[in-house]
Amino acid sequence: MRSSLVMITSSKPARLLAAAALAVTALCAGQIAPVQATTAAVAAPEIPDTPAGRQLRWLLDAAARPPIPESELRQHFTAEFLQSVPADRLNQTLTAFKGMRLQELTRSESTQLVATVEAAGALLDLSLTTDGAGLVVGLLFRQHVSSAPKDWAELDQRLSRLAPQAGFIAAEVTKDGACRPVHSVAPGTARPLGSMFKLYVLGAVAERIASGAFGWDTQLTITPELKSLGSGELQNRPDNSKVSVLEAAKLMISVSDNTAADLLIHRAGRKNVERTARAWGARDQRDTPWLTTREMFVLKGANYPRYARKYLSLGTAGQRAYLDRVVAKVPLSRVAGWTAPRGLDALEWYASPTEVCQAFSRLSKLPDKHVGKALSISDAGLALDKAQWPSVWFKGGSEPGVSDLGYLARTADGRSFVVTVLAIDPKTPFDQARTLSEQLGLTRGAFTLVKGS
Repeated sequence: MRSSLVMITSSKPARLLAAAALAVTALCAGQIAPVQATTAAVAAPEIPDTPAGRQLRWLLDAAARPPIPESELRQHFTAEFLQSVPADRLNQTLTAFKGMRLQELTRSESTQLVATVEAAGALLDLSLTTDGAGLVVGLLFRQHVSSAPKDWAELDQRLSRLAPQAGFIAAEVTKDGACRPVHSVAPGTARPLGSMFKLYVLGAVAERIASGAFGWDTQLTITPELKSLGSGELQNRPDNSKVSVLEAAKLMISVSDNTAADLLIHRAGRKNVERTARAWGARDQRDTPWLTTREMFVLKGANYPRYARKYLSLGTAGQRAYLDRVVAKVPLSRVAGWTAPRGLDALEWYASPTEVCQAFSRLSKLPDKHVGKALSISDAGLALDKAQWPSVWFKGGSEPGVSDLGYLARTADGRSFVVTVLAIDPKTPFDQARTLSEQLGLTRGAFTLVKGS
């Protein structure tokens, strides 16, 4: 339940483009904990007194007090820019990036600068250009990505610094659906998945649809007892409103909507999700019963560790009964957020890097086109070269102490590769922005290395 990053751009020429409103959601790209650790404060670099520098200074100030009146925006952006990116859309970006902080100036000229900023739990590269009158004519935000490792040895070294417990695999998916490892680190050790567990939910839904149990157009009812917390938007819709299975699936993957995941688990059936996970290779005993996100919130966030301790003391049958009779009746208003790692060895969803690769492989072999469409909506800022990698699927997951990324990408000649990075720290929360940047750099480099293998 990691931050999924979706770039929205105007259709004007490149010099006028504003990559507005990165839609930042939580736990890689979804987030299970309602509160996530923030980036540590760093001394801000000095901003030069140039036309571009003055506009950057104003932009940082404006991001602290959105929405900005259109009259003020006209004093800082050209008329062409505001025609391309209207005031309401620009204010959406400023609201999403409220509290944006400058981290580094990497290039500074009179009318142009490039900087790294921290906003909404992510590191972003900002490019700003002004015209002869000192007004902003170009503004672009992109996910900041660390440099790619030059070889597997460098990747291993950087991965060991990233997290005390790490798992990694770079593998080719063969024509018969097997994962052929090219390089790996602890590939068989099961780690917490965060929202990456939604890969198995998507698979179970697709399999149930293929069996005729229901369809993508089947309507789901968003009842109060099925609403969750954290990332997503369905929890904000009116009680008893409807959403199709297809829309819920797209939201579950693209913005890691937790309520969507719970609705789909309820419709597909908890035991069917468990069967799919086992059939696809994820057989960790801690995955049974398969928890909903709402149940996870209650176990980890309501009077912790009261409910968690009781739940973990029971056998599987007892746990199923406890979820239905006790946990389901705990109101979400009693859930408090947590910022330190909590119960990562016992309360999560679990799979190894090899098993995650197998999940991507099994999804890729499903004939239903809706599966690939859901998985390809967001790439969390990886931005592989589309000419070389025309198809990229993504799902990630996070909570305090968990930061996971998983990708399947296809080459232009039809080969498929999976790269998965699982980073776990059971004692200390990650610096989310910098961890994501480093994981993206390692992943991008791994795809380059694996393609040449």
